[in-house]
Amino acid sequence: MPTLEHNALVEMFREHPELAPHLLATLLHVEVPPHAAVAVVESSLDQLIPVEYRADLVLELRDKRDALVLAIVLEVQRDVDPDKKYSWPAYVAAVRARKRVGTIVLVVAPDAGVAAWAAETIDLGLGRGHVAPLVLGPAVVPEITDPADAEKETELAVLSAMAHGNGPSGLTVVQAALAGLGRLDQAHAMVYFQVIWNGLREPMRQALEALVMERQTEGEATFPPSLQRLIDRGIREGELKGMREGKIEGMREGKIEGVREGKLEGKRDTLLRLLARAGIVLTEDERARIQACTDVATLDRWIENVLGAKTAAEVLS
Repeated sequence: MPTLEHNALVEMFREHPELAPHLLATLLHVEVPPHAAVAVVESSLDQLIPVEYRADLVLELRDKRDALVLAIVLEVQRDVDPDKKYSWPAYVAAVRARKRVGTIVLVVAPDAGVAAWAAETIDLGLGRGHVAPLVLGPAVVPEITDPADAEKETELAVLSAMAHGNGPSGLTVVQAALAGLGRLDQAHAMVYFQVIWNGLREPMRQALEALVMERQTEGEATFPPSLQRLIDRGIREGELKGMREGKIEGMREGKIEGVREGKLEGKRDTLLRLLARAGIVLTEDERARIQACTDVATLDRWIENVLGAKTAAEVLS
């Protein structure tokens, strides 16, 4: 059954069909034929492709004279599916035969392993013919870290967050993408937020929660109000309860020190939970060092270091 992530990506290209040729040209460096319009035409495929062979989306590029110049079969691929090595050539053959135009397969695959698999050339038999899918995966989708860039190309920023959200620059990439969602209507922004959030592994979720809580404590506006409410709900249900309670208690008593200590305690708790989930064992001295740390920047650095670390020494460097 199609997932939220799958459907959201399909709808992204359905609502913005010009995105496909734009990314083909800018990211995959494909020489896209000159065209004046891009249209979604999957509704015409009922007699074109059998039910068991149904593409996610088919786009047509037409020039100024309304002549068809290219057809794009777009597939969103979240997992490896050996059957697609047989269905994708069928899509190309069926569309090409019906439309009498050059046809390509464009696969959107945010996962690096799936993208590598999808990019493999498909031999049609005895090396006499092949289909070579074009793939939008982490290798070609850039890391968008500037919120201004994310606002200009929000859909690409969402793809970037899905592809790189768990990488070394993941927190910055996700922040930029979420900031870019501010230009969208609430319904689309919340769907894209959920797609990004669902793709984050627990360490990155924890790091994002910690960042949001820190900025809230300091009175900074982090994201658009509708997104902020959604993030707050996730935090309330998450594992940073200690940080929030420390903040609330400190503010209730009007003591800045209470707020600060609540934030520090929350960050220490987050770090210890991340280390435990990463399977990194601490010595008594290392645990005491964490508990004694009163510098927010240092704790933030240690939290980010957990991603990809193998030992406590790498984290506490």
